[in-house]
Amino acid sequence: MPQPLSSKENSLFRQVIRNYEDKQYKRGLKAAEQILKKNPRHGDTMAMKALIINQQGKTEEAFALGKEALTADMKSHICWHVYGLLYRHQKNFEEAIKAYKFALRLEPESHQIQRDLAFLQIQMRDYQGYIQSRTAMLQARPQLRQNWTALAVAHHLAGNLAQAEKVLTTYEDSLKVPPSKTDYENSEAVMYKNTIIAEMQDYQRALDHLESIAKTNLDRLAVLEYRAEYLSKLGRKEEAANAYRALIDRNPEHPDYYTNLVNSLDIGADDYSARKAVYDEYAEKNPRCDAARRLPLDFLVGDSFREAARDYLALMLDKGVPSTFANLKHLYTDPFKRDTLGSLAHEYLDSKRASSSETTNGDVLKGEPAALYYLAQHYNYHLSRDLAKAMEYVNKGIELLPDNVEFHMTKARIWKHYGNSQKAAETMDQARKLDLKDRYINTKAAKYQLRNNENAAALQTMGLFTRNEAPGGPLSDLLDMQSVWYLTEDGEAWVRSGNIGLALKRFHAVYNIFEVWQEDQFDFHSFSLRKGQIRAYVDMIRWEDRIREHPFYTRAALGAIAIYVSMYDSSKAPNGVGESANTNGDEAAERKKAAKKAKKEAQKAEREAAERTAKQDPNKAKGASAEPVKKDDDPNGLKLAQTTEPLTEATKFLAPILQFSPKHIDGQIAGFEVFIRREKYLLALRSLNAALAIDPEHPMVHEQVIRFRQTLNSKLESLPPKVAEVLKAEFTAVDASADLKKFNADFKEKHKDSPPHVISAIQAEKLLGEDKKKAEKDLAGVISLKNIQHDQAIEVLALLKSWRSSEADTFKTAAHEKWPEVTAFA
Repeated sequence: MPQPLSSKENSLFRQVIRNYEDKQYKRGLKAAEQILKKNPRHGDTMAMKALIINQQGKTEEAFALGKEALTADMKSHICWHVYGLLYRHQKNFEEAIKAYKFALRLEPESHQIQRDLAFLQIQMRDYQGYIQSRTAMLQARPQLRQNWTALAVAHHLAGNLAQAEKVLTTYEDSLKVPPSKTDYENSEAVMYKNTIIAEMQDYQRALDHLESIAKTNLDRLAVLEYRAEYLSKLGRKEEAANAYRALIDRNPEHPDYYTNLVNSLDIGADDYSARKAVYDEYAEKNPRCDAARRLPLDFLVGDSFREAARDYLALMLDKGVPSTFANLKHLYTDPFKRDTLGSLAHEYLDSKRASSSETTNGDVLKGEPAALYYLAQHYNYHLSRDLAKAMEYVNKGIELLPDNVEFHMTKARIWKHYGNSQKAAETMDQARKLDLKDRYINTKAAKYQLRNNENAAALQTMGLFTRNEAPGGPLSDLLDMQSVWYLTEDGEAWVRSGNIGLALKRFHAVYNIFEVWQEDQFDFHSFSLRKGQIRAYVDMIRWEDRIREHPFYTRAALGAIAIYVSMYDSSKAPNGVGESANTNGDEAAERKKAAKKAKKEAQKAEREAAERTAKQDPNKAKGASAEPVKKDDDPNGLKLAQTTEPLTEATKFLAPILQFSPKHIDGQIAGFEVFIRREKYLLALRSLNAALAIDPEHPMVHEQVIRFRQTLNSKLESLPPKVAEVLKAEFTAVDASADLKKFNADFKEKHKDSPPHVISAIQAEKLLGEDKKKAEKDLAGVISLKNIQHDQAIEVLALLKSWRSSEADTFKTAAHEKWPEVTAFA
C-alpha cells in the first residue's frame, strides 16, 4: 500500500512534477529526495525520481527505480505511466503501450495518459487502437475541434473514408455559430474533408462541396487546383480547360498545368502543331516564361524540333543561363534530339565567332562562353561522351573567363569521368577558391576530396562553413546538421582506405539519423492537430512510412552490409584468412597502416578546428555551452569493427531495404548474401526470386543462382522436410539435374561482349571448380573487351587482389596503359 503524504510533502510532490515539466531536474531531484527521506517507499515519488534520473542519462538506474516504485505501489497510475515513459525512451514501444493501458485501467479519466497512449499508437501505426483512444478522448472533451479532427484522421489512415467524413460532418452540424472567415483551422478542416471525398472518387460531390466552401477558404491555390482536377476527372473538358488557364495565368512556369490543359482541350498526341500552338500562346503572353518555350521540345520531332530547339538554345545562350544543359539533357535519350542539340550549339558558337569581334567582359557567361560551357557539358554527358572534346571546350572557356567557377567545376567533372580523382579534387578545390563565400562549391570540393580518399582535407573544407564554436569540431556540427551526404561519402572513402571502423561509424550515423527522422514524428502528432495543419500532417505520415526508400539510406546500408559480410567471411576462413576478404599478409598490414594514418589525420583535423575556434573567439569562456557535450566512447568505430555477430548487424541495415524498397535489385542481392550465410534458405530464396523478377540477366543474380543450386544440391537432404519441399517447389531458375558448368558457359557466350556478365561468369567458373590459374588469366583478359570501362577494370583489379593472383600487377600495368589518367592504376 502507498504511504500517505502530509500536506507539506504533497506540496513538495507537486513541485517535483512542475520541476520535471520545466526541465529543472536538479531541483526536482532534491525535492524528491526530501520526500523519500520521510517516506522511503512512496511509489509515486520513486517513479518521478526515476523519470528525472532517466532524463539525466542514467537509464539503467532509472529502470531499476521504476520497477521498485511499481513493487511499492502496483495500483498507482503514476507508477505505470512512468514505467511506460521509460520504455518509450528506450524505444520499446510495445511494452510502453502495455504500461500505458494498465495505467489507464487504474485512472480512466487521465487525459495525459490517454494522449500519450494515442500518440504511441499512431507512431506504431496501430490504427484500430488509435481509433479507440481518439474516440475515448472525444467523449471526454467533445468541445475541442482537434479531438474530432484527430478521430477523422484515425479513420482516414485506417482506410475508412466514409466514417472519417461522417465525423467531420457531425462536428460541423453541431456548430451553433458559424466559424469566422479568417479561422485557419476551419479552413484547413473543410479542405481536408474535401480531399477525403475526392479519395472516395466521388468527384461530383467533391466538386459540389468545393464550390460551397470556395469563397471563404483561405487556401486559394488548392481550391483552384482541386477544382481543375475534379472538372477534368468528370469529363467537363471546357470548364477544366478554363480552370487550367486560370492556373497558368497565376503561375506560367508550372509544367503540369500545361500538360493538363492540353489534355482538357482534347488535342491528339500526334497533333504537334495544335499542341505547340497552346504553348506559343503563353510564350507570347509571357515573354520571360521558360516553360512555354522548353516543354514543346519534349514532343516535337524532325524540323519542328530543330527550329524550336534553335530558338530556345539561342535565347538561353544569349541570356547566359547556366542551367541550359540541365534543362535539356533529359532529351538526350532520343539520339536525333541529342545530335541536333549538339549541332545547334556548334552552329551558335560558329555564328558568334563570325559576327562578334568584341572581347568578353568580366565573368559574364553569355554568347560564346555560354556555348563553350554548353558543349563542354554536352561532351561530358554519358549519352554523348567524348572527354577529349569536353576538355577542349572547357579549356577554351577558361581562356575566355579564367575566373569563372562553372568552367572549373565542369573541368573537375571531366577529370572525374576520366577516372582521375586526384586532378578532379584539385580542380574542384581551385574552383572553390574562386568564390569563397559559396557554400555549394565548397560542398562540391569536399565531396571530390572524399572521392579521392582525402578525409581530413574534406573535413577541413567543410569546416569553413560549420559553426566555429562546435565543441567536437566540424564533424560534430555535421552530425548535428544531419549531413547524410557527407557521412555516406566519408564512410565510402574510409572503406576504400581500409579503415572499416570509421566506415561503420559513418554508416551507423546515417542509420541513426533515419531513426531520428522516424522518431521526430512524435512532435507532430500533437503540433499538427493543435495548429490545424491536417493535410500536411497526413502527407507527412505517408511520407514517413516510406522514408527508408531514400537513396542515401540504401547506399549507406549496402555499404555497411558489404563490410559485415566481408567480416563474417574473414572470421569463417582458415586462420581468419579467406580469398574473398583482403585480410591476408601484406594487405592486412596495409589496412592497419591506413587506419593508423587515418586516425592521425582525424586527430590533426580536430586539433586544427579547436585552434581555429580559439583564434576566432579568444574571449569566450571555456565550457560556456548551455548543454553538456555527450562524449563518444567509440570515436573511431573500433567497437563496431570488433563485433562478434556481423550478420546480425547486417540484418539490422538490410530489413528496411527489403521492406520499403523491394524493387531495389542491389538490396535483394545483399539480402541473399546475408541470408545464405545465416543458412536461412527460405529467406535467401525469397531475395533471389525477387531479384530474378526484377532482372533475370543481372550478372550478380546469375552467380547467386549457381551458388544457391550448389548449396541445395549439397544440403537439401539435411533440411527439415517441409523446408526442403518449399525450396524444391519455389526454386525453378535451374533444375537440380542441370549441368551448372554448361549453364554458366551458355550465359557467358550469350553476354560475351558485356564485361560485368563475363566477370560474373568467370567468378562462377572458379566457384564450380575451374582451374584457379585459368580463371585468373580469363579474368585478366577481360581488359581486351571492347566495351570495358575503367570502373569495371578497377573491380577486376580488386578481385584479382582478393584472389592473391600473380596476374594483378600485369593487369594493373595494362590498365594504366589503356587509361593513363585513372588514379587507381597509377
